[in-house]
Amino acid sequence: MAWGALALGICCHVLRLLAVSRAWRNIIEGAYPRARVRWRSIVGSVFAGVGVNAIIPARGGEAVRVVLAKRSVEGSSYATIASTLVLLSLFDFVVATCLVIWAAVTGQLPQVLGPSFDFSWAFHNPGTFLKVVAVVLAVAVVIVLWFAEQIGDFRRRLTQGFAILKDRRAYLQRVAFWQGIDWTLRLVGVLFFLHAFGLPVTVHNALLVQVSAGLASLLPITPSGIGTEQAFLLYLLRDQASRTALLSFSVGMRITLIAVNLVLGFAALFITLRTVHWRQHGATTSTDPDTR
Repeated sequence: MAWGALALGICCHVLRLLAVSRAWRNIIEGAYPRARVRWRSIVGSVFAGVGVNAIIPARGGEAVRVVLAKRSVEGSSYATIASTLVLLSLFDFVVATCLVIWAAVTGQLPQVLGPSFDFSWAFHNPGTFLKVVAVVLAVAVVIVLWFAEQIGDFRRRLTQGFAILKDRRAYLQRVAFWQGIDWTLRLVGVLFFLHAFGLPVTVHNALLVQVSAGLASLLPITPSGIGTEQAFLLYLLRDQASRTALLSFSVGMRITLIAVNLVLGFAALFITLRTVHWRQHGATTSTDPDTR
């Protein structure tokens, strides 16, 4: 174990979270240009979110991020803060999708992930297929018309979260730039972790590690994707080292990051709320008239 490389990998992880918080802070400021958006408050929200995600599956930490960020921005709403988080996630989704497509095109993904739905049924039964589509569309129209009056203000709040996209230059300089730093630090951090656990240190291997993490995030059935990520990693790096070495690396890196996220997360929760019982805090704020 190369402890120095491990420490540098942890530093890269913390720095990338700071870059993410900076990007998110700028998105929120774009949505609320007249409000004071403190970076340290958004840093606390990001840290708390990753801490909760480390122990709760289905990315429950995103709800914590939204609650704490809304709490720190005066006059904000949950709908708008949640939409800013969606905008923040779009960049990650595009990059992760590109990596998965690269792995699929180069034949590095297992065939079981390929398409399995038989589309020939729709071609052989066009009448039935069109009837099903018509029924689905009719139901959707009825739902939209039924809630049309109620969703007007909600839609405005959601759209407000994407306000920074109106200025393309501001988005590129204040959001995409920081998210690019985030992904650069992710790859550099993985390189340090590969070195720490004695695996071949190559950009190709670092990219495959990110592919496994991206695939695990699509199936958030375990906290931090542990187990799912290891299964993909064992397949993707099967030619690089023994199964024992790969398992040691994947589990060791994931446990290290979980521990770091827990420390950061619950320290942020305690400093922000003076308690680690974030669910209880969320229940007490649910009566706030501006929680929509």
